[in-house]
Amino acid sequence: MARLGRPGLSDAQRRELWERWKAGDSISDLGRALFKNPGSVHGVLALAGGIYRPARKRAASALSAHDREQVSRGLAAGHSFRQITAGLGRSPSTISREVYRNGGVGQYRAALAEERAWEQARRPQPCALALNPELNRLVAQKLARQWFPQQISGWLRREHRDTASMQVSHETIYRSLFVQARRVLKKELMAHLRTRRSMRRARAGLGKESPRGQITDAVSIHNRPAQIEDRAVPGHWEGDLVTGTKNSHIATLVERHSRFALLVQVDGKDTFRVVKALTREVKRLPEGLMKSLTWDRGMELALHRTFSVATEVDVFFCVPRSPWQRGTNENTNGLVRQYLPKGADLSVYSQEDLDAISLSLNTRPRKTLGYETPASRLQRAVAATG
Repeated sequence: MARLGRPGLSDAQRRELWERWKAGDSISDLGRALFKNPGSVHGVLALAGGIYRPARKRAASALSAHDREQVSRGLAAGHSFRQITAGLGRSPSTISREVYRNGGVGQYRAALAEERAWEQARRPQPCALALNPELNRLVAQKLARQWFPQQISGWLRREHRDTASMQVSHETIYRSLFVQARRVLKKELMAHLRTRRSMRRARAGLGKESPRGQITDAVSIHNRPAQIEDRAVPGHWEGDLVTGTKNSHIATLVERHSRFALLVQVDGKDTFRVVKALTREVKRLPEGLMKSLTWDRGMELALHRTFSVATEVDVFFCVPRSPWQRGTNENTNGLVRQYLPKGADLSVYSQEDLDAISLSLNTRPRKTLGYETPASRLQRAVAATG
């Protein structure tokens, strides 16, 4: 059983996790509700491909643990199968098969028989893609050609309407991709999905996951004062989130005039955590060193007014899908990747670790500064304006 951090999840917490996930809560929301790190929540969900698997239930016709205990006691007392069934409401043949497939009259043990029954019930039935190599190959080919699972499923029903073995539901295709433990479709094929998701999401969560362009009272970059554009004075910054594995993130901030960079440790990408972390780090700066911050349209800064009140920093937002409007920040993110490569788990880095990386970045000479360092340029600019 997968564990969620230490000491792990109770059964009640596990049920709450899946109920909230099906209802559309984000990973950060789940982390806050369960008092767990978002990266740990992501790890547990990813093991199942984001697909909820209900708890196993015993069939109504199956023997229960109590039934098996009665069988064991009856055998120990020397009763026949017919005598044992009298108190269970079962046929003698049912009890006979139960006993002989679990060691026989002399070796039958109720606890071992119960454990074996659950273990046999655990084995999943192989899906259509596992049973039919030709169908598997055809589905993989279509995925590689950028076909959606729904398109593949519909096309198969049309082309092979008389051959049930050559048909498969789109949900089976998704499950075979997202639940890699099945070992049916290669993980690399997920890169051809339009959404690029690594887990299945409930419809209820799709609107909550990507509510772009809905930031209340967002001030556009087009309304940013002209003095910010020409980089003539220090104090105007650009920011963004850099993403790692296991739903881990850090914030990057860069001062436009000097290219001085800060890396900020965040516990999740929800706006509450991001604004709290940014506020903490901005307050470490000398007073007045950050006058404005330009961000993209990510909802991680939806509470920009809270941030502005706490720091007296004006926030401007870029046009959606226009990263060049934060060109300095995008270039800095590329430099950051030298220290924190793609695929790294960013949650393992403390703020002290990130401060050390920032120091390294800020003391490297930059061609755009005439090979002056960002730290030196910022220090000189602040002294000139002070």
